[in-house]
Amino acid sequence: MSADCCGANENQHSAEHEEPLPRLWRIREIRLAAVAGALTAAGYLAGWSGAEPAGIAAHVAAAVTGGAAFVPGTLRALWRRRIGVGTLMTIALLGALALGQFGEAAMLAFLFSISEALEDYSLARARRGLRALLALVPEQITVLHGGVETVISPGRLRIGDRMLARAGERIASDGIVLTGHSSVDTSAITGESIPAEISPGDEVYAGSINGNGVLTISATATVEGNSLTKVVKTVEDAQRRKGSRQRIADRIARPLVPAVMVLAALVAGLGSLFADPVIWLERSLVVLVAAAPCALAISVPVTVIAAVGAASRLGVLVKGGKALESLGAVRTVAIDKTGTLTRNDPSVTEIVTTGGDSARTLAVAAALEARSEHPLAAAILAEAPETVPAREVSAVPGAGLEGIVEGAPARLGKPSWIAPGPLAAEVARLQDSGATVAVVEHAGAVLGLIGIRDDLRPEAAETVAALTMTGVRVVMLTGDNARTAHALASEAGISEVHAELRPEDKAALVERLREQRNGQVAMVGDGVNDAPALATADVGVAMGAMGTDVAIETADVALMGTDLRHLPHSLAHTRRARAIMMQNIALSSAIVLALVPLAAFGVLGLAAVVFIHELAEVVVIGNGVRAGRLSPPPPKSHHARVTKPAAWLPRMP
Repeated sequence: MSADCCGANENQHSAEHEEPLPRLWRIREIRLAAVAGALTAAGYLAGWSGAEPAGIAAHVAAAVTGGAAFVPGTLRALWRRRIGVGTLMTIALLGALALGQFGEAAMLAFLFSISEALEDYSLARARRGLRALLALVPEQITVLHGGVETVISPGRLRIGDRMLARAGERIASDGIVLTGHSSVDTSAITGESIPAEISPGDEVYAGSINGNGVLTISATATVEGNSLTKVVKTVEDAQRRKGSRQRIADRIARPLVPAVMVLAALVAGLGSLFADPVIWLERSLVVLVAAAPCALAISVPVTVIAAVGAASRLGVLVKGGKALESLGAVRTVAIDKTGTLTRNDPSVTEIVTTGGDSARTLAVAAALEARSEHPLAAAILAEAPETVPAREVSAVPGAGLEGIVEGAPARLGKPSWIAPGPLAAEVARLQDSGATVAVVEHAGAVLGLIGIRDDLRPEAAETVAALTMTGVRVVMLTGDNARTAHALASEAGISEVHAELRPEDKAALVERLREQRNGQVAMVGDGVNDAPALATADVGVAMGAMGTDVAIETADVALMGTDLRHLPHSLAHTRRARAIMMQNIALSSAIVLALVPLAAFGVLGLAAVVFIHELAEVVVIGNGVRAGRLSPPPPKSHHARVTKPAAWLPRMP
């Protein structure tokens, strides 16, 4: 509950991100509440024993002590023309004291102060779970300066410094491996349990654990600007974003506070026309407390903070409450093929020529692809023994490349753009095997075909089966040809395929899926080529986003690793969080609706209403914190056949 909502506890711990989270009993508000509770109990004991003046004094002292936890913050908020739940509680506290209801005032101050303290502690604890990621950066870094090992603090690391990572040590910042071979454990960051093999030229990320070798790494980022720090900052920003249900809670809470004050005034005014004004004034104070949307105001924020922080430990960046809620309501998942369902490591599988000259076919293709950023270019260039120069090379969107090679026009592209002529049957054969086919043409004649295949990720079929069995519709989107797309989709277990799509076509198709939906639509892609579709979907999910600024910026959700099973696991987590949000909103609203009439007609007194209200707040906080617990992950066997929904993945309601 923020000061904006409650007007209380404005003295939030400004050093929360720099200082360790204090023990519960060391928090000032908890101590004030404990003293107020002891004084309240002492006051009742004194009253029952006949020492009425001592009992009154103890209750007044309890009201002052407990009120110190929220009244100052309320007054500061009022000075800035902000009213909230704390305003209602302060008015009720002062009114009870003025009317001589010292025991009720003491009980209100005690219960409200302890609920405020517990709420702040719960929110701080949820945020602290995320900040613990920064502890993955070692306190000291060994760097090589002129071949001499020097130990420095993390803050002194500069881009270009050569870091030394021995076996078992954590890597301090992002970098490129210069020397050494090892395996690197990235599970704390990406959630992937299988270590990655690392050799010179490979990227490594901050917080990873070096395995059994010694690595020399050229730092590509400072500790303050590395991928781990970016992850923490992104999630902290996300925790401050509001989802639609959080906005609903705010929209209800903000106008409700002045409305409650008007209602309380009406109860006091109208009731005084027919009965003792003192009785109705007391009831108006009770109504003031009964209608306070205290639990409603905190019900969703605590859930969002806990759930987003927990998702980050899974290796999933969820950018705020809206993304969290939308992902939990997803019923259709559109998945890009290349780099998402596939390994993103294409290789040439076969070369078919018209004249038997495979080398020439490859050379012409490589000449055109030399400066291309297309995913298949690397496969062709890796296979070609040598390249010849090309000039005037240009891309034909959605078709291929054309240019001048050895003084003659050359083209490389799809069979739908370059007629394969006598190799048409070979095109069909290669595509049926799941290969992407590029036709090579030089000087107006077809030289041959290059078959390139990017195999499915080993966990793709398992992931699709898990999603399908929980009622999620899985759709493949790709710019590749229909034969290749259907062949790979069949292996993955996907029945709905849309092929030969340009980026704008993918976005339009996602829009059509949204129109057909019964729930939200998620688009899963690489965060760059699929940017239009990611932006169009209700939830854009970037795959393999570790260290990729573009993916983190464009998507609503970023899977930091490359294991597709994080997708159904994150869906399970967000579904559970969404259900908890709904439970909290329903309970909070029901409490207010039930207490107001009971308070207005005198069925419940101030102490009873305060107790019920604060108990409800503790319940919704405790329920919201449950969203920070992660379900067990799916099994890690890449060859497992899914025959029934796993216990960790609930079905859609």
